[in-house]
Amino acid sequence: MKLNGIRLFNKGSIAATLAALLAIPVAEADVLRIGVATAGGGDPVTFSGSPLGIVRNQQLLEKAFAGSGTDVQWFFFKGAGPAVNEALSNQQLDFAYQGDLPAVVGRSNGLDTKLLAAVGVRANLYLAVPKGSPIKRIEDLKGKKVAIFRGTNGHLVMINLLAEHGLTERDIKAINLDTGSSQAALISNGVDAAFGGRELFKLRDQGLIDIVYDNPEQNVRYTRQTALVVRTAYEKEHPDNVQKVVDTLVDAAKWTSEDSHRDAVFTEWAKSNEPAESLRADFTGVPLRDRASPLVDEFLVGRYQAVAEQAKQEKLIRRPVSIDGWFDTRYLNKALEAKGLEHFWTPYAPDGKQPARDAVAATGTAKQGG
Repeated sequence: MKLNGIRLFNKGSIAATLAALLAIPVAEADVLRIGVATAGGGDPVTFSGSPLGIVRNQQLLEKAFAGSGTDVQWFFFKGAGPAVNEALSNQQLDFAYQGDLPAVVGRSNGLDTKLLAAVGVRANLYLAVPKGSPIKRIEDLKGKKVAIFRGTNGHLVMINLLAEHGLTERDIKAINLDTGSSQAALISNGVDAAFGGRELFKLRDQGLIDIVYDNPEQNVRYTRQTALVVRTAYEKEHPDNVQKVVDTLVDAAKWTSEDSHRDAVFTEWAKSNEPAESLRADFTGVPLRDRASPLVDEFLVGRYQAVAEQAKQEKLIRRPVSIDGWFDTRYLNKALEAKGLEHFWTPYAPDGKQPARDAVAATGTAKQGG
């Protein structure tokens, strides 16, 4: 007979084989799986705009877990946040890089997760049109075919922008397209306009499109937030692994935040096949230190609360979502304290402009909900 592909001839050999199999360390089969809510790019596949992308590029987690028997695996999702939710629900991921709205939708559907730290905040949403289009402002979108990636963290921002300019989603012909399809539709005039991220700058610089809105005042209501998510079951079973992941993220966030590393950061992120010029354009107007901050401050908590409330109002979720108990800042606070970084980043008040009273007040507020 056979056992795991090994032919066995007698009871003695059976016993010897079983003993050998049981002697194999269980840790060698341990896997830490990280999902990224973007298709990414490059070889190997990576992503930009976040300290977690630096972690990926420099294999910082692989180095942190070297010799532990834990294999770090990365998964990239063309379907973005909604696809990540499905993978988390099926327990196919342990951690995830995910935007605010998809995370809220997942929580409303009973997905049991914890938000551990910010991994990319204040990301702008842009409005692009085919080159030479008569559309010059958001008000001109009425009745037009507009591409948007529904269910992602840009969806609510689009709704807010339309409202600010006297329109609703019903006033446009919204077409649900992922990032790549949206760009193709813009170039081919398959849509009249599209909302998207920094990927649009590459098309602009190639002379294929115009960007007619770029959040010139850096209004935080029109920005998107992303956090590091962990399945609660995994967090409870492997707290040491969670701490190591957060420690590594904080190291990468500090490196990313250093002014002297700015060019090096864009070079690293450009490994995702996004031009460094596009990255510089996207990060104009906000210090890298603020965009890369891992802090769970009043600003971040306030934005997630606002997204949760608006998602219910817009009927994007059926059940209200409570932020209480969702943020778990224990691991982040421990990492900041151990590395002497309690005051390295500025914690902001809910408006995202005024500094919070102090770091303790900001993280303390979040901790009450964590």
